Amino acid sequence: MKQQALGQEINRRHFLQAASCGMGATALGVMGNQAMAANALEATHHAPKAKRVIYMFQSGAPSQIELFDPKPNLDKIHMTELPDEIRMGQRLTGMTANQKEFPVIKSVFDFKQHGQSGTAFGELLPHIGSCADDICLINSVHTDAINHDPAITFIQTGSQLAGRPSMGAWIAYGLGTANRDLPTFMVMVSRGTGRAAGQPLYDRLWGSGMLPTQYQGVKMRSGKEPVLYITNPAGCDTPTRRQMLDQIRDLNMEKFLSAQDPEIKTRIDSYELAFRMQTSVPDLTDISDEPQHILDMYGPNVHVTGSYARNCLLARRMAERDVRFIQLYHMGWDHHNALPDHMTKQCADVDQPSAALLKDLKQRGLLDDTLLVWGGEFGRTVYSQGRVTPEDYGRDHHPRCFSMWMAGGGIKPGITYGKTDDFSYNIVEKPVAIADLNATILHQLGLDHKKLSVPHQGLDLRLTGVEDNHPIKGIIA
Repeated sequence: MKQQALGQEINRRHFLQAASCGMGATALGVMGNQAMAANALEATHHAPKAKRVIYMFQSGAPSQIELFDPKPNLDKIHMTELPDEIRMGQRLTGMTANQKEFPVIKSVFDFKQHGQSGTAFGELLPHIGSCADDICLINSVHTDAINHDPAITFIQTGSQLAGRPSMGAWIAYGLGTANRDLPTFMVMVSRGTGRAAGQPLYDRLWGSGMLPTQYQGVKMRSGKEPVLYITNPAGCDTPTRRQMLDQIRDLNMEKFLSAQDPEIKTRIDSYELAFRMQTSVPDLTDISDEPQHILDMYGPNVHVTGSYARNCLLARRMAERDVRFIQLYHMGWDHHNALPDHMTKQCADVDQPSAALLKDLKQRGLLDDTLLVWGGEFGRTVYSQGRVTPEDYGRDHHPRCFSMWMAGGGIKPGITYGKTDDFSYNIVEKPVAIADLNATILHQLGLDHKKLSVPHQGLDLRLTGVEDNHPIKGIIA
């Protein structure tokens, strides 16, 4: 009798659950969820020039004045007041809004031209400079955000408001996986030596927003367990684990057929991927098979788990395994004070490994179809924040212009795109909006940013927003 009563109770619950929303609404909801759960595209919108992206995000905002955008004229006007006609009433952060003076500060670092292209890089980036003929340097990026969290959220998701899908999630949704044994979108975070208290990085920066959670990034950790929850519990061997997953899959499939909730299918897929990752992740992270000359190329920190150097090497190994989107975050670039000291250390973290990654991909024939992106969320002011001494100064946030570089993946090599004024304060040639930059990344992967969209709360949402933005034609080979 109890079993019969239980069966009747389940039937009543199912009936009431379905009836509460109305049959029409339920059908529409199921159809929409199934459409979103599938890959957005059966094929790319146009022929792709890149198969994958490695995005080296420098969290905290590197100063373009010290690294990429030389302004020798600043020597002549060092410590003079920034002219009003240059600032043009720009809003300032709370950190400098109450300063009585805004003294122009020259960089203490020199620049050097590199390669046949003659691209200038700051003296703190000699290794990246050695790759000048493979790099497209963009000096005219600008953003709408002036503080870190909204600026990072904006460049990574296309919106200053939290909750939208990250770029990696959009790409995973649009293109699907190229390796069934590893996640389509993988994330690694390293902490720089340039500033102990870096800006926080929240997991939502690699989240999937309103897209199914199967498209969110999987974070690699630096501990004994690089990816959480993929190892067997104590006392559970592999055959037992397989049997348990089969039983869970059958129960979940029964629920999926009843509820048609795509998150149930995502859960099934994630369990299966985790099982396969028990073999694929240790193989990925074991660098004992790397020749010594390759390890030397990435620098001594390649042996430190969780370092930027190790993460760059792992990024190359992920690229070899066709991980679609690889995101590296390196913290510590927020140099409001002690910039000469902090930036020297920070560049020592990233210069050699970044260049090694580019060279390593190139020598393996992977640079042609791998798009490298390097940069932060905004730039730095030409005027100093706080006290200035001959050896010490800082720079505040500057959204009006900053520099990023790209390489490989069908991007023109050995060029500098865009130009700023003599103060590196305003853009005077070829401005690049964040949406233009993101549209370019999608374009190189064969995706039309205007067509890669999902309906949500009455809007057709996309990574590049609703304004009329375009890929940067001048940098596409």
